[in-house]
This record gives sequence, C-alpha cells and structure tokens, in this order.
Amino acid sequence: MPYFVSEFDYHLPPELIAQAPLAERSASRLLHVQQHTLDDRHFRDLPELLTPGDLLIMNDSRVLHARLHGRKETGGEVEVLIERPIGDSEALAMVRASKSPKPGSRLRLEEAFDVEVLGRAGEFFHLRFPEGQTVVELIERHGALPLPPYIDRAAAEADEKRYQTVYAHELGSVAAPTAGLHFDEAVLARLAERGIRRAFVTLHVGAGTFQPVRAEKIEDHQMHRECYTVPQATVEAIAATRAAGGRVICVGTTSLRALESAAQGGELKAGSAETGIFITPGFRFQVADGLVTNFHLPRSTLLMLVSALAGIETIRAAYAHAVAERYRFFSYGDAMLLERK
Repeated sequence: MPYFVSEFDYHLPPELIAQAPLAERSASRLLHVQQHTLDDRHFRDLPELLTPGDLLIMNDSRVLHARLHGRKETGGEVEVLIERPIGDSEALAMVRASKSPKPGSRLRLEEAFDVEVLGRAGEFFHLRFPEGQTVVELIERHGALPLPPYIDRAAAEADEKRYQTVYAHELGSVAAPTAGLHFDEAVLARLAERGIRRAFVTLHVGAGTFQPVRAEKIEDHQMHRECYTVPQATVEAIAATRAAGGRVICVGTTSLRALESAAQGGELKAGSAETGIFITPGFRFQVADGLVTNFHLPRSTLLMLVSALAGIETIRAAYAHAVAERYRFFSYGDAMLLERK
C-alpha cells in the first residue's frame, strides 16, 4: 500500500532538540519500546535489557573534519561540506554560496589550499584537490567537525571526542552514527560480562542523511547512496548467533542498513558496496531482530525505517510518549531499544 510523508510527521518542541551531550555518555535515557509496553530506563541499563547470547552490530565509521570555509575567486564566501572522497585527490561536496560556483572555477579553502570545481553530480559539486596530500589528509588538517544542521553552534573542543563513538576507527563519515555515542567503556564491559558479544560493520554516513523527503508519496523519494563494508568475521558471528538461538541487535540505523543491504540477495554476504536501500513499512528484514537508535527527524527516511521495524503505530506511540516525558532528541539526545514487530 502507498504511504505518504505526512504519515511520518510529529510535533517536536524545539527545546527538546539536544544542543550538547550530557556529561556522561551512558547517562542518556533509554526508552525500551515493545509492542504494547513503553519502559523508561537509562542507557546504562541496556546490558540487562538484552539476553546473553545476543550479538550487537556496531558501525565503526569515524567522522571526518569535513566542514571547510573559504572564498570564491570573486571574493564571495563559501562553506563546503565534503560528502565523500573519490580516490586521493577528488571529492563530492555540498557547497553553500550566494551564487553556485561554476565549473572550472577555484575555491580557496581555510586560507590554506585551492580546489577546482569540476562540475556537478546531482546535488553535489565535484571538486579536485591539490596533489601532494590526499583529500582526507587535507580536510583532517584544516577542516572542522561537521555538527548536524539542527545544532545551532559551531563545533567545540569537547565535540572532538563526544561526536565520535568510543570504537570509531574507519575514517569516512560526515555525520556520526549517533546511536553508538551512548556507549562508554563501563557499558561495554558490562555487556561482555553478560555474554553479549559485539561485531562490526562500516557504513560511512553521507550528508544526504539530513536531506528531507520532498516527495508526497514515499515511493517517489530518491534515496542517497552510501558506502559500506560487512567483514567476513561479522557474517560468521551472525551465523553463530543464529545457530545458538541468539538475536542480532543493530546499534544504529547505519548498521542495520549495511546488514540488510548485504543480505538483499537472500543470504548475508561479506564485502564492500554502495547502497541506496530505502527501508519503509512492508520491508522484509533478513538480519536485524532489534535496534538501538536515537530519535529521528520528522518526515525523515530514518523515521520510516524504525516504523518498518517496530510498526507505525508503535513508533507513533513511542514518539508521543518521548515528547510528553521530555526526552532529548536527535544526535546528542536520548535513545530507544526497539524489537522487530
């Protein structure tokens, strides 16, 4: 049946949008969402809400310093947000300027180096960086951490640690896989003590994750694409968990999207690829039994994803409860534990 974007809307008081992290990662609240029960907990309670033998799948992507400021040759100011590097010396990026830069023009970034505008690739600009250093080396040296657009402040020194998960490893994202921000060493140790294992995937979050759904019918929305890797060791860990009767719990929608993309052929396979998977109600999940996730933007593809997993009415009830109970929303906000319908 067709679904409309308006079915995935809700009212969120602006003051509930978290602008900074709590002093402790695991001090966040956790809403345990079951089919007929909403249980208010704290994130440090997560190990007791899972079952020994369960497997957590975590995204080990690390956020790039992907935001750069500069000027066009004409003197106009620009803001560049790297979407993804393409090889060593090119990248796709969002460019914000009073007038879009033209192909062949140059941008001076951070008063440190010039990039050439090669052209457009859909909503992104194709940029060529100077040789001698890779794109990643240049932006890590000169760029800033790109906090989400709904956080109305510049990145501070504290964000350098807190907008990365404690297990972040593979550089490549322009936004944090935020469900993982709640885990600290104490929670990880307690999970291990309880016999709850971990395995990793990598999905590099793109700037498209913040793009609104502009189509009226969700089936008309064009999903952004992201790169992911599912290691063979993770495939084997999932198979062993299944054989022992355990559950596969994804930490974050990015981990879930990586696994379900890798299982689209009917069998979970290791490897690296691009995905534009769009998970909406009616989707047949192949891998995920549950999900740890933050609260998502109204009318967003991620709100549609969690509705597909837990059920539209269940999610509506959970979000209404979270607003009424003054949960903190979005990247630096609180979390939910969802079980598959």
